[in-house]
Amino acid sequence: MDRLRATELEQRAIEEEVRQGVLTTTLAKAVNWARKQSVWPVTFGLACCAIELMATGAGHHDLARWGMEIFRASPRQADLMIVAGRVSQKMAPVLRTVYDQMPEPKWVISMGVCASTGGMFNNYGVVQGVDTIVPVDIYVPGCPPRPEMLMYGILRLHEKISKRGTLT
Repeated sequence: MDRLRATELEQRAIEEEVRQGVLTTTLAKAVNWARKQSVWPVTFGLACCAIELMATGAGHHDLARWGMEIFRASPRQADLMIVAGRVSQKMAPVLRTVYDQMPEPKWVISMGVCASTGGMFNNYGVVQGVDTIVPVDIYVPGCPPRPEMLMYGILRLHEKISKRGTLT
């Protein structure tokens, strides 16, 4: 009986230690938290929205708060594509190639009304929505959208990554 009581006391002591300072989680939650905190974008600035995209990365708005200070020039090192501006029919295959070169998991933000719907350019030379070429996760409206709007879209993407996860 004393041995059973000693085991119970040890168990309670261990539980108390855990409550005081040990963090427990699952591997999936830890990986998803890390993935959310280090999304590296590849830039795909095509028109006036690209100026607002650059302003978002500048010091005044500072994307480094969310681990995104490194805009990648190579799609093989990026996991987020921000399509900023109108996409011409000639640029569509290039956009798809860049998307295909990105490693999984990958996300796409459509920035601006031209990237999302073709904008005021309703003609044969402009793609009427980048979602016809690549799957889009977040749409940021505006012409051009302010840097604050892009940051809001990025935070919504972080929520989506946290909820959906990358490991199951």
